[in-house]
Amino acid sequence: MVEHPTWNVDELATTLDVPEAVIRDAFSALADQAIVPPSPNQEGSLRSVSLRLGLLALLHQAEQQTITQQAKLLAARASVLANAASHDTHRGREEIVRLEGADTVWERLTEHACTASESIMTLTTGRAMPPGSIETAKTLTRIALSRGVTIRHIYQESTLDDAGSRAYAELMAEQGEESRVMSEAPIRMTLVDRQFALIPIGPRPRRGALEIRGSSLVSTLCLLFDLLWEKSREFPRSATADRDGLTDQTVAILRLLRQGRTDEAIGRQLQLSERTVRRTVHDLMRRLDAKSRFQAGVEVALRRWI
Repeated sequence: MVEHPTWNVDELATTLDVPEAVIRDAFSALADQAIVPPSPNQEGSLRSVSLRLGLLALLHQAEQQTITQQAKLLAARASVLANAASHDTHRGREEIVRLEGADTVWERLTEHACTASESIMTLTTGRAMPPGSIETAKTLTRIALSRGVTIRHIYQESTLDDAGSRAYAELMAEQGEESRVMSEAPIRMTLVDRQFALIPIGPRPRRGALEIRGSSLVSTLCLLFDLLWEKSREFPRSATADRDGLTDQTVAILRLLRQGRTDEAIGRQLQLSERTVRRTVHDLMRRLDAKSRFQAGVEVALRRWI
């Protein structure tokens, strides 16, 4: 109708090779959306609005449907949380709840990542983060960041001596986590919306954790975190001057490449396709005039890119 404004129902049906009833049904639907209004010049006929106005009308309709769907999702979320709270016999009775086992702790942290409204603050201690914990933590951090939650993380210096832990910290910093480092962290804990605190039971995370809820102790732990945050230093990232224009993603690939990781393993850890990793490595080798990955690693070290 835009291209042939004078065509009638018969001509449209013939050209499109569909029954007239289909054309009339389409007219009715388009008229409901004000895309095909009555013609002011010819009584009883319809005309098409301009392509620009028609597309804007369809976009407006799609926006309204999206807003309606978002409202339904928010209402469903509120209903789920209300039902979950009503079946949680611990809440409202106890300020300290024991979460038995690592699976229970991660399940609770997942819930917090999906429901936190303001902030998640974490203090990490120890020699290294276990590989399994790193993968789960990546997922939870991304969920929280995608919802606009502020993530603050203080790492103990010795933790970042581990290559896997450091690669995780650098990746999360690139994706929006606010990170700092201190020489000696006094306690491992996670604070959610300044209302919940999770503290491991003993030195082994597998045993579980204690969740402290809405008490003065949580306020004290938040105050401790704030003081440590002020005393800690900025996360030590590689100087951009030495990177010779490399992106953060390329530097992250370089770090894992020097550890001997395969393209598949690098892609899995950085959430990239194997093809992207392979292309990046190929470009780096060409840029470094390196004949092998080992030689590329040597050149990277000599140039102090990482």
